[in-house]
Formats: sequence, structure tokens, C-alpha cells
Amino acid sequence: MDEPHLLPAFRFEIKLRRSTDIVSGSNLSVAPNASASGEALGNGGFQECSGLEVEMDVQEYLEGGRNDGVIRRVGRAKYTNIVLKRGMFYGGDGQVLRELWGWLQGIVSGQLPVARYDGVIEVKNRSGDRVVATWIFERGLPAKIRGPELNGKSGEIAIEELHIAHEGLRMVAS
Repeated sequence: MDEPHLLPAFRFEIKLRRSTDIVSGSNLSVAPNASASGEALGNGGFQECSGLEVEMDVQEYLEGGRNDGVIRRVGRAKYTNIVLKRGMFYGGDGQVLRELWGWLQGIVSGQLPVARYDGVIEVKNRSGDRVVATWIFERGLPAKIRGPELNGKSGEIAIEELHIAHEGLRMVAS
């Protein structure tokens, strides 16, 4: 009996690229490759990534005279924050990027326009040489950044946790 091919959940990479300047509420599907272009905030290696969820708000319509059930209609999609844990974003020289903290601090200080970033999450095969699944989230904002617990015994310098609120999530063919 053959074993099913399981998606390895332990090899993935996150990339953040500057979103194109579009107005909130625009149809995000008109620019499917927007995440591939734009100024890079960085690439990241994290131990955990969660929030690859879309929940539909299904509306119930009670039709008069129909007592055996209700009509269900599509409502709005709700996106969960992307949560990245135990990792860091790094630049081409391998150094940890301070731009992530600058992104959050710019938003907190009222810097306009608000910088938004699209994210690409790539899951790779066991050997790490081929992408087997890709998710793209659009127009992300940092909702929360939590630094590491500083402990002289562990020597950690990486960002401990990053929450990104976004306006769209899709899985694309790899």
C-alpha cells in the first residue's frame, strides 16, 4: 500500500513585497501578480505560520411559506491574521532587518501613506528544492510585533512573533 504524499509543514519561506497603491475595497483579483513585484521588506524564516484561513459569513434568509428550511446566501469573507512565530526577516547580507520595526513605528507615528505589504508563503518539498504550495495575502498591515524574551542563556536575537492583518488570501498554483 502506497503512503499518501503529505505536504511537509516544516519547510516554508515568507516574503513581503510592497503592495501596489490601490484603494481599500478594490477588486484584488485584477492584479494577480502584484505580490511578485514591489519593493521588498524582506524574506523570512519562521518556525510557525498560522492564519491561512478564510471564513465565509453565510447569511440565512427565511422565505415566507417555506417551513422545511432556510435559504443560505453567501456573505462577506473574513480573513484571520497571519501569525508568524519564532523567526526573523533577513536581508541579502544575512543580517536581521530593522525595517520591520520601522514599518510598525511608521504606522504608529501617523506616517502617510500607510505602507502595506503583500506576502508570499511558499511551502517546499522535503529537500527544499521545489515549491509545492503557495499562499498569497494582500495589503498586509502589522497588527502586532512581539520581540524575543531576552535571556543571556539562550542568545536569541530574532523576532518572536509577528501578526499581519490583511485584505485577501488565496492559494495559487506552484
